[in-house]
Amino acid sequence: MAMLATANAVMTFYLSYINKMLNSMGGPIATSTIVGLYMVYGLLAYYIIRKPGTAVITYGIGGAIQCFVGTTYGIASCIVAALCYMIVAELIFAMFRYKQWGVSALMLAGGALVPLWFLCAVYMFGYTTWGWQVLTLALGMRLLSGTILCGLLTKLLGDAIQRTGLLRRYKI
Repeated sequence: MAMLATANAVMTFYLSYINKMLNSMGGPIATSTIVGLYMVYGLLAYYIIRKPGTAVITYGIGGAIQCFVGTTYGIASCIVAALCYMIVAELIFAMFRYKQWGVSALMLAGGALVPLWFLCAVYMFGYTTWGWQVLTLALGMRLLSGTILCGLLTKLLGDAIQRTGLLRRYKI
């Protein structure tokens, strides 16, 4: 969990610059295309470990490390995003009773991680000035990104790591 959270914190540092570049090229819709990458680490940890509380620990560590590594969006965004992700992930897998780990469950979880943080970000970053049409398109793009870049990518990465034999001690 700590290793995935640390790798994500470093990746997020660099992703935030890519995000700003996308914003200058295509605004809020373009930046929404990579949102799923920010969430992979916690979902991947859950997919590997498959125990209650995995999201709380992994996203908590990730948010804390991001505060130290730095982000172009501020410390509050790291903390609030981590809280949103951990709450939703824990609820989703509790709803599945920690027994659903197929691609559809992971893609549902990846998409479900998006709306709560998006709602917080709308007010935290002033997205309300975009208008409802742009907000709707941005949310749709973020849901798609969360479903594919978080959910599907988690399944593909987890299965690829499992094939290496590194995860023999885990439930995956």
